[in-house]
Amino acid sequence: MNSIFHRTSIRKYVNQPVEEEKVELLLRAAMAAPSAGNQQPWAFYVVTNPEVLAQLAACSPYAGCVKEAPLAIVTCYKNEGVRFPEYVEIDLSACTENILLEADSLGLGAVFLGMAPLKERMQAVKEVLHMPETLEAFAVIPCGYPKTVNAQRDRYDTSRIYRIE
Repeated sequence: MNSIFHRTSIRKYVNQPVEEEKVELLLRAAMAAPSAGNQQPWAFYVVTNPEVLAQLAACSPYAGCVKEAPLAIVTCYKNEGVRFPEYVEIDLSACTENILLEADSLGLGAVFLGMAPLKERMQAVKEVLHMPETLEAFAVIPCGYPKTVNAQRDRYDTSRIYRIE
């Protein structure tokens, strides 16, 4: 799977909307992620409104790039009615990674801007999107056609591998 070794964090985008077919593929990839007990605790906000994107950019000191993105997907999780609540953020991590990999495979760029577990950032996103009390914001993923793509650095490090034979 080339996207694993090709994907990088992209924070600058050309001024071009992302086609709806590609947005659907990103969301399908997200929902194909594994989850504890197959609980699938996720929900998604797809944001293209420039004013709302600018408000999301203010939710974290690291989210400025959201303002210039043509699209942001906000990954959320249910805070009630799940079988394994202690695993929802792990589930959302897998879901978010699937979005990043699918974006790369579609020629798009994206970056994982974690809001969880920082309650003030999660609450800021919740307020911007007028989310119901039953959902929590996990991450904001700005996405679009990248201005530039950098080669991924090889992070393979044998000193981190322990073998038991």
